[in-house]
Amino acid sequence: MSASSRKLDRLQATFDHGGIVANAGLIVPATLMVRLGLESLIDAWVKTGSSRPGRKVLTLVAAMLAGATHIDHVNVLRAGATERVLPFKVMAPSTIGSFLRSFTFGHIRQLDAVLSRTLGRAWAAGAGPGDGPLVVDLDSTICEVHGKQKQAAGYGYTKQLGYHPLLATRAGTGEVLFARMRKGSANTSRGIVRFVDELANNLARAGATGPMTVRADSGFWSWKLCDRLDAHGIAWSITVRLHKNIKAAIAAIDDNAWVEIDYTIGGQAQIAETSYTAGSGKRQRTVRLIVRRTRLVEPAQRRLWPDWRHHAFITNTELDTVAADRFHREHAVVELAIRDLKEGAGLDHIPSGHYHANAAWLACAVLAHNLGCWTTQLARQPAVTNRTRRTRLIQVPAAIANRSGRTLLRLPARWPWATTFTRTLSALRALPAPSG
Repeated sequence: MSASSRKLDRLQATFDHGGIVANAGLIVPATLMVRLGLESLIDAWVKTGSSRPGRKVLTLVAAMLAGATHIDHVNVLRAGATERVLPFKVMAPSTIGSFLRSFTFGHIRQLDAVLSRTLGRAWAAGAGPGDGPLVVDLDSTICEVHGKQKQAAGYGYTKQLGYHPLLATRAGTGEVLFARMRKGSANTSRGIVRFVDELANNLARAGATGPMTVRADSGFWSWKLCDRLDAHGIAWSITVRLHKNIKAAIAAIDDNAWVEIDYTIGGQAQIAETSYTAGSGKRQRTVRLIVRRTRLVEPAQRRLWPDWRHHAFITNTELDTVAADRFHREHAVVELAIRDLKEGAGLDHIPSGHYHANAAWLACAVLAHNLGCWTTQLARQPAVTNRTRRTRLIQVPAAIANRSGRTLLRLPARWPWATTFTRTLSALRALPAPSG
């Protein structure tokens, strides 16, 4: 046996230190919770019949920020002195489970109201776009589940059992602006018009006064959606399905109209713009149709796939053709926000057999995700994923000490991100206290 092995074997492990904080970095988002007045806001809006809903929601949100993916993981907040860096009393997992199962559709709407007003408070504190442009990406995702007892779970286009929530995210920051849980078999565009109505109202309430643009893929394409966005004064850029009329419009484009653009290595891409007319009589409309065609340039591959592949979208933006295509391609960033929500904010696991409990879980995951985003934005720190933020700021151990009458949170020496931690905490503490 080596000397190093014998040295390790001599170390005895005991769980008996009451002054240790397992996730001391929770003091950072906890400070933001206080500045946004979240506990009182939740208490005022969520009326499930359960006492003090604010501390229950925030217990789950704080656990998600620390990496919780199951209700039992809430227990990590009850270890050692962790509760001392949180501004609320931590609830037990059994209490959280019972609380979630008490939710109905109406209570989910109350949580939506909380999220909307929290967005407004965070934006008023400096995280919002103000009168600047706001780009919103619409998408849906499959939250896979296992087990046949998940109420409303079903098989969708991916052939996986799960739920199919709708999401609207903010380009550039990854914030989730609005989310709605749906059963697993729901069509991609189901409920999108009502969703956009509520999204527009939330953005107006939150204080977004600048030009807004919505981007979406072909699963959401419908004239009803375009009309509703027009009614709200929101510009749009939406991928279209290549049905026969669209294909005919593409085929009519003159060969000299195609413009070469930069594309991936080994690929060639060109774009062109035309108009597309749909309907007849009073229902007839003509819109901008922008088409990108791509193909491989490597000779062997080009022999296998010699034809151009086309991707088309309609838009009412005023960007030129090349800029409009570049802008529309950036819709792909929505996938990064969804990945961050699933991998970094507790949505990779849907815990309950009750549909409305899972809808509440989604709302809590959205709040945890957004708190992480705002923590970075308000402190003017470089954007990072929730997982990276957790590693650098949240999951740092500490000990509570009393030094000359002062309570001290003693963090590890030589912590690589100590400067980021102190700057972020100082910036959040400088925010004004909630007004009411």
